[in-house]
Amino acid sequence: MANLLDNSLILVDAFSYLYRAYYACPRLSTSSGFPTGAIYGMLNMLRALIFKYQPTHIAIVFDVKGKTFRDDIFTKYKSHRPLMPDDLCIQLKPLKKIIKAMGLPILAISGVEADDVIGTLALEAEKSGHTVLISTSDKDMAQLVTHKIHLINTMNHTVFGPEEIIKKYGVPPILIIDLFALMGDASDNIPGVPGIGCKTAIALLQKFNGIKAIYENLEIISSLTIYNSKNIIKKLKKYKAEAFLSYQLATIKTDVTLNITSNHLILKDPNIDVLRSLFKNFELNKWAAYLDDKKLWRSHKRVNSKQSKEIILKNPIIKSEIYNPEVLNTYFTILDQITLSLWLNKLRHSKCFSLNLETSSVDALTTSIIGFSFSMTPGEAAYLPILHDYPNAPTQLAYQDVLLALKPLLENTKIAKIGKNLKFDRGVLQRHNIELKGMCFDTKLESYALNSINNGHDIYTLAQRWLGYDLTLLAEITKEGKNQLTFSKLSLATATHYAASLADITLQLHYKMWKELEKEQGPKRIFEQIEMPLIPVLSRIEQHGVLINQHLLSKCSQEIGDRLIKLELKAHKLAGESFNLASPKQLKNILFYKNGFKSLKKTANGNLSTSEEVLSKLAIEHPLPKVILEYRSLSKIKSAYTDKLPLMIHPETRRVHTSYHQAVTVTGRLSSSNPNLQSIPARSSEGRRIRQAFTAAQGKCLIAADYSQIELRIMAHFSQDIGLLSAFSKEQDIHCATASEVFGIAFSKVSKEQRQRAKTINFGLIYGMSPFGLARQLHISVKEAKIYVDCYFDRYPGVFQYMKNTRQQALENGYVSTLYGRRLYLPNIQDKNIMRRKAAERAAINAPMQGTAADIIKRTMINIDKWLLQQKHPAFKMIMQVHDELVFEAQIDTVKEASIKICSIMENSENLDVPLRVDIGVGKNWDQAH
Repeated sequence: MANLLDNSLILVDAFSYLYRAYYACPRLSTSSGFPTGAIYGMLNMLRALIFKYQPTHIAIVFDVKGKTFRDDIFTKYKSHRPLMPDDLCIQLKPLKKIIKAMGLPILAISGVEADDVIGTLALEAEKSGHTVLISTSDKDMAQLVTHKIHLINTMNHTVFGPEEIIKKYGVPPILIIDLFALMGDASDNIPGVPGIGCKTAIALLQKFNGIKAIYENLEIISSLTIYNSKNIIKKLKKYKAEAFLSYQLATIKTDVTLNITSNHLILKDPNIDVLRSLFKNFELNKWAAYLDDKKLWRSHKRVNSKQSKEIILKNPIIKSEIYNPEVLNTYFTILDQITLSLWLNKLRHSKCFSLNLETSSVDALTTSIIGFSFSMTPGEAAYLPILHDYPNAPTQLAYQDVLLALKPLLENTKIAKIGKNLKFDRGVLQRHNIELKGMCFDTKLESYALNSINNGHDIYTLAQRWLGYDLTLLAEITKEGKNQLTFSKLSLATATHYAASLADITLQLHYKMWKELEKEQGPKRIFEQIEMPLIPVLSRIEQHGVLINQHLLSKCSQEIGDRLIKLELKAHKLAGESFNLASPKQLKNILFYKNGFKSLKKTANGNLSTSEEVLSKLAIEHPLPKVILEYRSLSKIKSAYTDKLPLMIHPETRRVHTSYHQAVTVTGRLSSSNPNLQSIPARSSEGRRIRQAFTAAQGKCLIAADYSQIELRIMAHFSQDIGLLSAFSKEQDIHCATASEVFGIAFSKVSKEQRQRAKTINFGLIYGMSPFGLARQLHISVKEAKIYVDCYFDRYPGVFQYMKNTRQQALENGYVSTLYGRRLYLPNIQDKNIMRRKAAERAAINAPMQGTAADIIKRTMINIDKWLLQQKHPAFKMIMQVHDELVFEAQIDTVKEASIKICSIMENSENLDVPLRVDIGVGKNWDQAH
């Protein structure tokens, strides 16, 4: 990589900075109300950039309002972009005045974009002997990169040379234009080739050197087995014109006529008098102070990395402008009592602040706190280290002293706390005798309430999605393999940047997402009334945990191991040879090639499938697939539970502490891990043995409270079907009632088999099951299944109408809603692929019921927890939640009283048009209670 400090030219994409600054500092204004956030933020970014690279030449390049030559080529180019906000627009003129007075050259050329001006200057400067650094967030600029022209991303301050471009995009700079020509660029409305995504485009370009070569070798593509070649060739042929149009649009013009050269773009001395007047007018007091200190743009001499480390060690307050000047934000490290007192005072007088904990592990029950970070204002944050440990580390404040100082602040209910995973933070602090209160906002749950179907609600994904900001991953700074560091071994400079940026971005994300939540009453209600109040409830359940009978599990594991050996021998005998039952490849050869079983399905890669679905069908006629299925089931239970559960027993509590996750499932249901309680089989004998291992402490027993047929009751409420409402109101067995209606027999004459069939119909249809699916479930013909379905809807016309209306609403809105307003988005509801569209329609029918059931049990948990907190010495505790079931640990002499109270709260948590009913069971272990 070229030395960027030698004879360097920096070209700044002004609008890239401008929008970043505007959204980072949205609330800044003068006392008269004139907005200054974009001005303040952009000046900070420019100052940090120049401080770091100390360029000899620089230009700030703006776009000019009006059409460019690309609009003449393609009228829809960037047509989807919204107009610049008014409160940003009015900051442009004063900002340019300030930049000019600072001695920074400004360029703006009509008829072309800033990219074209930057591209022209970059190539000319390279020929003139300059090293060039282009500061932008525009990925199109990657095409300009050479060994002397580099990009610096305004979002994460990463420098990209040719090798970094290949690593990020999969192709060298010379093929970046071709990449966008194929896959398009939604941000600029460049169409590309519809249906060709990033992976396919990269694969094609790695094989062929550009789109011209691709179109010259279409016949070769058909021979490449790694592609869906026929489909790709079809798309390439159909959209050839769009591909070459996109190539033209994505190409940066590098021959713009300019009346200057790069040598004219010298960083000049600032006009102090003009700047002082401008800073005063726009109340930029911090910048006025820079003028007084005579350090507007550059330090008196360049600071190398060694000198920078010396500065850090000598200063108790580490400012990012000293050790990390490339960042926009101002981050501090708190190392002395005076600084801590100042920050505590600011935090105490704030309405809200974001909180981030850095810990030694992800186990809230045993972890130590390495440090805290806080942010009250976007762009400003502080890191308070208390447990960093490495040679020559600066002296830090005492661990216990810091906890005592923070305790009143963190337990203050009047100051709102914003976090990115507050349940974990609460659990950690609880162990340190701090009850985190005022938990009002969690970015993970804000994102989840807005749209549960989005992939990823973690801070890194959200920062990119909402702010266009690439946060540094922890793994990147702690390294990997044998050189991996713990967070406590990181230098304070590195740790401060990382931890403070998390607090800063968490705050910015909250402001951004909260604006969207306030527009939508349903998602906002879900967030405020269900998801946030549930955090301490789940935290208490996790902390209490559940006792495990380790001896029983060991015995069960041994028995299953013996059965697996016998099943393996049986499978070998049936197959006529030995093979690895866990190998899909070997199993495929045994089933389809040696024994000639009919192939029923293929995997995505085109291989013959040996999935559970396929084996279940084959098992009807052949014994070997049945043996394989049993082997797989037992093997999974052994590895996931009987072997693993004893290893999860906590050494301090002697209990298992599962982790509950609120932001994983699409419908709002809770999920759990370590162990996953939701997937323990309920009906098999092995599953019941596992449940027997979940036991109560001495003198106590378990109470299991399970909502009875809650989704069918919700269907009755939603559909207002008279038949369903009547059956539930009369407390009839709903499956017998359905059997009576569908099979046309008296209620009292319904057989056990008929009831089971009716149960399959009831639950199948609320999951949107088709006659084909029902036929497969009941092992009957599709014709007979269709008769059942038609008969069902004849008897329950309200259900039919509800399903029809729900499909239509989903089609119109793109989502369906639960009773409380949780939105369940359906991106494939208008998909041209009939399989995906039908799946989305089935989800549209079931999601409101499953989602409402999830909302009800969450509200129930909140209500029960609230009642328990009112008791000085509660006789029972909530210890598990699994689907529609809650499990409690209670003193034996209070079981009757506890059961009555639990049942009352659960059945009255929601006022549906049919009664909610709860089945209560009691036992020494979970299986007995269930």
